[in-house]
Amino acid sequence: MAEKINSVVKNLLLVRLFVRELKKERRKIFLTIAGIAWGTLTIILLLSFGQGLSTQMLRGQKGLGDNIVILYGGQTSIEYKGMPQGRRIRLLEDDCDLLKNSIPEIDRIAGEYDNWGITYKYGETVVNERVRGVSSIGYEDMRSQFPQPGGRFINENDLELRRRVIFMGNDLKKNLMGDIDAVGKTVFLNNIPFTVIGVMQKKMQMGMYGGPDANAAVIPASTFKGVFSNIYVNRIIYQVNQIDKSEYVNQQVRRVLARKYHYHPDDNNALNYWDVIKNSQQTKKAFTGITIFLGVIGAMTLIIASIGVANIMYVTVKKRTREIGIKRAIGAKKSLIKAQFIIEALLIDLTGGFIGGAVAYTIIRFVQNIPQEDADFGKNMAMQILSNPEFSWTIAISTCTILGIVGLLSGFFPARKAAAIDPIKALHYE
Repeated sequence: MAEKINSVVKNLLLVRLFVRELKKERRKIFLTIAGIAWGTLTIILLLSFGQGLSTQMLRGQKGLGDNIVILYGGQTSIEYKGMPQGRRIRLLEDDCDLLKNSIPEIDRIAGEYDNWGITYKYGETVVNERVRGVSSIGYEDMRSQFPQPGGRFINENDLELRRRVIFMGNDLKKNLMGDIDAVGKTVFLNNIPFTVIGVMQKKMQMGMYGGPDANAAVIPASTFKGVFSNIYVNRIIYQVNQIDKSEYVNQQVRRVLARKYHYHPDDNNALNYWDVIKNSQQTKKAFTGITIFLGVIGAMTLIIASIGVANIMYVTVKKRTREIGIKRAIGAKKSLIKAQFIIEALLIDLTGGFIGGAVAYTIIRFVQNIPQEDADFGKNMAMQILSNPEFSWTIAISTCTILGIVGLLSGFFPARKAAAIDPIKALHYE
């Protein structure tokens, strides 16, 4: 019981000593706490905004498509079997079935037709935009074109029966029809009636060809060919079932089509690829490097601020040498002296860390709550990218860990010096 009482008394003594020192050196300690708070605020904000930027950029890339490769016909650059170079390779809708049956790593595939400058009319409103024809269901999953509630995308019956149905981009629908419910309404494409079956959900889209999906519409490929008399697809889009095999699949696509179109299998110009998978992987690597860089900057800022704690503790030891000598002379143990200075350093570090973390969290929540329109990448691009910082408990815990380590180190060495002072010399220190 006596030992417990002594322990409580010692702890109270340490707290009183810290409070007294805080009053005596309040200006220096305040500045040090402010430095620690600034370092904590900096590292959390840097990493949170960096992570949010990475997430938004990847989200914007995924708006183009999920694990897809976009294939275009090209022009031969190698003479092959008596045929000259410079031949144009134009892809057909049948190539989709050929590739799907020949390459098991292809999960989904669709041909895509395009036509620009189409006149859309609803009531008295007329706009000119692009229309696409798609040859396969599953296109909406590949291209992230999901319908709003109450609507749907193109299905097999639409393709087989050559229905005049249309799936509209959200911005195209708004420009043409306003805020009314479009599903079931009739719009005219070049004076041909089409029934609206769905409207695309708003999405963030960075990568695009010919403009954002929000400004285009999709109809069945069978209907497209009947209306516009197209023979060749503008592109083929396929999705691989294993993202690490995209390069292998691209090589197989080149070889399969080389047999059909009679070009050299190693002719890299016969086909053109937009490998969205590869681009996404490169973006992830780039942002991983940026995150590490921002973390290093923040950690260095924190460490520099913590050096101030060590300096204060060393100055404190020097100014309180006589006091330490008196404590030692009346029987205070070295462990008590060490504990006092270590606790002081930890309290300074953790107080600054708590203040900085609280301010950072408040700023992040404020920015997250700024109203923004979650539309395609248009006028609000900067806000969509920067207004989504991600507060991470992992970052917060890591910062606290760094603070604890730095606090221990900045308190340990002055404490060791204080405990090693000879009581007799300390009593005569001026």
